[in-house]
Amino acid sequence: MNLKDHLLAQIALNGPMSVADFMTECLLNPKFGYYTTHDPLGAQGDFITAPEISQMFGELIGLALAQSWMDQGKPDRFILAELGPGRGTLMADILRATSSVSGFHKAAEIVLFEASPALRDRQKKSLSGHNPRWIDTLTDLPQAPLFLVANEFFDALPVRQFIRDGDGWCERLIGVQGESLTYGLGPNTAQVALTDRMIDTQDGDLVELCAAAIPILTVIAGRIATYGGAGLIVDYGDWHSLGDTFQALQSHERVDPLQAPGRADLTAHVDFEPLTIAARAAGCAHTKLTPQGMFLERLGITARAQALAAPFGGSKLETLIAAHRRLTHPEEMGNLFKVLGLYPSHAAPPPGLEP
Repeated sequence: MNLKDHLLAQIALNGPMSVADFMTECLLNPKFGYYTTHDPLGAQGDFITAPEISQMFGELIGLALAQSWMDQGKPDRFILAELGPGRGTLMADILRATSSVSGFHKAAEIVLFEASPALRDRQKKSLSGHNPRWIDTLTDLPQAPLFLVANEFFDALPVRQFIRDGDGWCERLIGVQGESLTYGLGPNTAQVALTDRMIDTQDGDLVELCAAAIPILTVIAGRIATYGGAGLIVDYGDWHSLGDTFQALQSHERVDPLQAPGRADLTAHVDFEPLTIAARAAGCAHTKLTPQGMFLERLGITARAQALAAPFGGSKLETLIAAHRRLTHPEEMGNLFKVLGLYPSHAAPPPGLEP
């Protein structure tokens, strides 16, 4: 049996499933799930993230968190956490860049939140000299100041999709036609969580709802509001969800999400507005949503690129220039990816971001 057979059997038994349930099965099924069986990153994988593009990204993230730590009085014990750490590249770059910040490493307890056994193994190798600790649920985060980064984490959380139909919504579901998975629609129902979207949508509009993001954000924001710290959420998306952003990547190419369950990465654009609402409800301040390119430029990525480029020429220089462009240019990751900062209401926002 493969994952497709498993899904066909589930649907035959229980009826059509939501896009969220489909994503959860495809990504996290214990036997067939994408994250439980794959190392998806890098040139040989299915996609590449900012830390894998250039060390500059992680270095600047690390120095921004270290500056927030200093701005908040250098607490002598804090949690340095990452959600979805991939191969550990980002955390390794953060730790290298902050190694000269007096007292930072001594005070830091490194905590990683990772669902993939394959990626946990990679993280152990990347961070072997730093004694990280892994947690299975965010409520296991120690009660201490929290300095956290989540890069391309929220986009992998499962979303439900709803299509506006008059005064109600029809959920987009996944069913079976013959031996193939196919999309269909559920009945017209009211959706309390989408009440505010009746104002800015019309018949036929598709809206995505990520219920899983709210409890995660609530725990993070609550820790920061109570104990201090800062959070940097970096992901692709925007202020309002509108339109179908559900996608699958396989070997760096887009594929039909229903055609290769368990063999492709599934994501959807992040709707940042509900995250800010959850942060405020937890008593935590948040920054303006800022394009990644602007954020990195404010932190000095151009100067860092020039310093790294100084000894080089030829292909190494071209690679560095290409990495800078990919991270910051509006037509690359610069505008598509956004940064949201979390911080205590009595403290300054993280560097590079505005209240």
